Amino acid sequence: GGTMASESEAQRALQYEQTLMYGRYTQDLGTFAKDEAARLRLQEGDTPRPRRPSELLEYSQGRCAPCRVCALQCQRFLISKVGEDWVFLILLGLVMALVSWAMDFAIATCLQAQKWMYGGLDTNVLLQYMAWVTYPTVLITFSAGFTQILAPQAVGSGIPEMKTILRGVVLKEYLTLKTFVAKVIGLTCALGSGMPLGKEGPFVHIASMCAALLSRFLSLFGGFYENEARNIEMLAAACAVGVGCCFAAPIGGVLFSIEVTSTFFAVRNYWRGFFAATFSAFIFRVLAVWNKDEETITALFKTRFRLDFPFDLQELPAFAVIGIASGFGGALFVYLNRKIVQFMRRQKTINRFLMKKRLLFPALVTLIISTLTFPPGFGQFMAGQLTQKDTLVTLFDNQTWAKQGLSDEFEYLGILEAWRHPRSNVFVTLVVFILMKFWMSALATTIPVPCGAFMPVFVIGAAFGRLVGESMAAWFPDGIHTDSNTYRIVPGGYAVVGAAALSGAVTHTVSTAVIVFELTGQISHILPVMIAVILANAVAQSLQPSLYDSIIRIKKLPYLPELGWGHHEKYNVRVEDIMVRDIRYVTLNCKYRDLQQVLHSTKMKNLPLVESAESMILLGSIERAQVGALLSNQLSPHRRILALRQKVLSEDGHRLSDAGIRFQISTEASSGSPARPALRKPLKPALKRVSSSPADSPPAGTADHTGIALKSLFCANPTAEATEGTAYQKAKRVRISIVEEMILGDKMTPAEILEWEEQQLDQPVDFSSAKIDPAPFQLVEHTSLHKTHTIFSLLGLDHAFVTSIGRLVGMVSLKELRKAIEGSLTGKGVKVRPPLASFRDSTGSTTEADTTALRQLWDRHQHHPMPREASPGGDDDDNTAK
Repeated sequence: GGTMASESEAQRALQYEQTLMYGRYTQDLGTFAKDEAARLRLQEGDTPRPRRPSELLEYSQGRCAPCRVCALQCQRFLISKVGEDWVFLILLGLVMALVSWAMDFAIATCLQAQKWMYGGLDTNVLLQYMAWVTYPTVLITFSAGFTQILAPQAVGSGIPEMKTILRGVVLKEYLTLKTFVAKVIGLTCALGSGMPLGKEGPFVHIASMCAALLSRFLSLFGGFYENEARNIEMLAAACAVGVGCCFAAPIGGVLFSIEVTSTFFAVRNYWRGFFAATFSAFIFRVLAVWNKDEETITALFKTRFRLDFPFDLQELPAFAVIGIASGFGGALFVYLNRKIVQFMRRQKTINRFLMKKRLLFPALVTLIISTLTFPPGFGQFMAGQLTQKDTLVTLFDNQTWAKQGLSDEFEYLGILEAWRHPRSNVFVTLVVFILMKFWMSALATTIPVPCGAFMPVFVIGAAFGRLVGESMAAWFPDGIHTDSNTYRIVPGGYAVVGAAALSGAVTHTVSTAVIVFELTGQISHILPVMIAVILANAVAQSLQPSLYDSIIRIKKLPYLPELGWGHHEKYNVRVEDIMVRDIRYVTLNCKYRDLQQVLHSTKMKNLPLVESAESMILLGSIERAQVGALLSNQLSPHRRILALRQKVLSEDGHRLSDAGIRFQISTEASSGSPARPALRKPLKPALKRVSSSPADSPPAGTADHTGIALKSLFCANPTAEATEGTAYQKAKRVRISIVEEMILGDKMTPAEILEWEEQQLDQPVDFSSAKIDPAPFQLVEHTSLHKTHTIFSLLGLDHAFVTSIGRLVGMVSLKELRKAIEGSLTGKGVKVRPPLASFRDSTGSTTEADTTALRQLWDRHQHHPMPREASPGGDDDDNTAK
């Protein structure tokens, strides 16, 4: 304890003496601090040892002292362990498994209720129809209304927004308790209605909200969870948990979440995702066993394909066809989904009508879809009465449905009955099912309720695969194998392949293959599934963006388009071709009026801080909020009243002001911060001196002083700052009370207030209280577009300053980068290049130009060393740089 105290005192002394020894190296500073600490320790040699912390003190007397101390240490140890990753991940997995299971239970109950109502009214078709249609309409309308009122952010999938958040963009209100409640209840109602909607995207969002709320709750135990980077790591794990506990597919879930949410993935989060997702999936399935739904932990859609001969090699072309067709189908689905949304937005009359009556659109869509699936009506041609889960179970069935000769007439049993129609065959039913579900799902996923698109697409894919499989089975009734033993074709296997291929094409992922193996519990079709998924991806990625990227563009969320393969060698665009040159900045010697103008003239969140308008040397960046705070502080009513009081006091005599000042000094001293006044002393004269002589060459000491000023700006002592703040507030309170006692009726007129504000605006800015980022992200103007894109993606930046030899010349934000990439990769393959890039050839001329510029700089450096401030000699060069 003694050494710590003496070292901190040494630090203070060091800060005090920084003005004297600024020219030394930092290494010397370290040794200086050690010597100083040793000296102080020698001085304190006689002082007694510091006492134990107070809470241990009360236990250290009496007989049970050791036990109590031990108990306290155990308690502390436990609290520190709560901050560990695995505790957090186990809690997250547990909560999500409970949520998932509870929601599945509620959804199953809702669907059961609809079936029961429909079955109970089988005497009257009209009543049946009313029940079949009103039930989902009411549920969907409630879901839409509830989410609209409670949290409109809960609408839709949630994966696009998570992708944006993991890129480092802050989306307001997105991970709150309100949104969580709205999403869970809205999703339960939406899925309970039996509409073709999915739950996989919303689950990723729900898990992320769970993680955010958990970390907020656990931060009560200690400040482990306030860390920004850590939160993003936890969110990455949460995305994996979402998919994992939704399908009980931990491995596929982790891979899928990585593919969908991140461009670059930090491998150190890999085990976190696996750990939490496995735990979550395990608990999710254990709950099913405990509820007597299952006998043991099995796959969600168990298949029983034969293992000794799953498929013939000659069937592989059929699987490849499924893959290619799914690629086109997936691209079409994304296109259709986007077109529906754009149509709704573009039609002014529809748009106005829907904005007035928000709940009408979901109700209408539900009405249309449920009318078409009404089983006695058109629904008899598309297995209308089956829920999504039943549909998948029947599609993955390993018997062949198409009639194979009279000898073995196949019996439709149980829920398979839905696919049989007396007057048409299986193929008609399947084709109608695929076509109807395709546009229904694309339409249903646009309604404003929490819903995903993964499951409906998965079901359509399974139906398509089943169609191909049944066709093959009808074409080769005895199987393809030529030897004595015949193996029939298994259409269920084709269904599995189709499901993986279509869902992979829509989401642009390959991990749907793994999800399918975990869902069915059989890995026998691994080769066909992989072939189909990869082919589907190849086709879909060349035609359309993924569904989630498409939604990001529709919602106008900030994103960075991918740089395609082989594109970056074809053009040599640099940052200087795309950057914004005319940017607002703050100088170190500016006045408050300049701050006001900057705030009015730009909407930038971060403003660059430069040394002076002439040198333009970038010192750091300052947040917009900080600049606003500086301004409002300078023009605050407190300061105005103080000024008025000073005026009154100067007429009255200095009796009261002395008391006020003495009080302030005493509080500051008592709060233990002697470092701040010492820090602040060198600052003001330096700033003033810089502002007084910018043009003529400065006196020798100024550069040093500016350096100290900057050092004290950036290396402000946080503890000192806090204590100083409290002291300042106390002093302010006392001052204000004195003022209020003194000036009872005396107020300034508006004209006087205006005049006072004008005077205040002409004062130079004191940056000592502002938080300044000393290392904002910078690029050099010759950085290539490809490198810039990589840096922005890796670090999740949204803007970067462009400098040339330390001087600020421009700024690049996400918007400029996006325009540059989309401009250079236009759809028709014609590259639109920025005007400057056209003059530049990719051969050797660029390097020559660069070297001549460097050579000139070198020559100039030889003749006279470059000064810190802009000297008259360097002026013309600065102008060209600007």
